[in-house]
Amino acid sequence: MDIVVTPIATDVTRGTLRYKTFAFPCALGRTGVRVDKHEGDGATPVGRYALKRVLYRSDKLMPPATKLPISSIARDDGWCDAPEDPNYNRPVKLPYRASAENMWREDALYDLVVVLGHNDDPVVPHGGSAIFMHVAAPDFTPTAGCIALAREDLLSILRALSGATSIEIREIA
Repeated sequence: MDIVVTPIATDVTRGTLRYKTFAFPCALGRTGVRVDKHEGDGATPVGRYALKRVLYRSDKLMPPATKLPISSIARDDGWCDAPEDPNYNRPVKLPYRASAENMWREDALYDLVVVLGHNDDPVVPHGGSAIFMHVAAPDFTPTAGCIALAREDLLSILRALSGATSIEIREIA
């Protein structure tokens, strides 16, 4: 069974994430969902993606219970978002020679992150980078293209996942 994310028709920056008996509100990209995702467009990509691994801040929480591979985030961890760089859409160490997102954030949004298998096999320049499922802001502010859940909801879903679970992001029906 897959996780299914569906935008809400009245607000495309919000959605519902469903898995088995769970149904959680989530924040989506600031421009909603798109089939033709491009770097910097603010959209959450439509499609089915593997759940690759879990990253977490060990200074803020214990390793979450999950069947996915898991590792802690270090202060110098980044994620390359420079489309012309050979490490585009890959983890890097900061400081990095090209543009890279800092994974060690002070706003708590990346205290818990699930890396989605979007644009990773193969990586296509400008195809979108750093698409994660992560902790939502308290007011569910739209993301830059990720899926964001309340921290406790994200912890709950991680406990329930099987190792083969994927996520399907749908367009509005």
